[in-house]
Amino acid sequence: MAKAKATKTTKARTKKTTASSFTGKETNLVKRVTTRKVSPKIAAFSPGDTVNVYVKVVEGEKERVQLYKGVVTKIQGHAHKTFTVRKISAGVGVERTFPFRSPAIESVELVSHGKVRRAKLYYLRDLDGKAARIESELATPDSAE
Repeated sequence: MAKAKATKTTKARTKKTTASSFTGKETNLVKRVTTRKVSPKIAAFSPGDTVNVYVKVVEGEKERVQLYKGVVTKIQGHAHKTFTVRKISAGVGVERTFPFRSPAIESVELVSHGKVRRAKLYYLRDLDGKAARIESELATPDSAE
């Protein structure tokens, strides 16, 4: 009996030591990534809302800001939170995913609030034209807060 208990405790100790030493470095890395604050220039929005995303684009030595306007189709993640914006460009649906903590995002403006009943708007991918529109209300500065 005593030998059996002793072997169980040693196995448990080895698992704990390996797990804590392995996750120690990852935890520091995760902490470093997650401690970066979300830019205050990103407005509060939810899926179904139409947003203007101003993205920094570096071309050679020059840097410019590009506008990407579309409907937020999903917001996902916790520590590494991202949002996906869908737009129709030249008749083709284009989706782009942005991390909230990305230094490439200059700002995000809320254009209109969409009335949707789902958190993930994947059904928009199968629709086009008038069917792909979402009933919405224009955003005012009071409604953005």
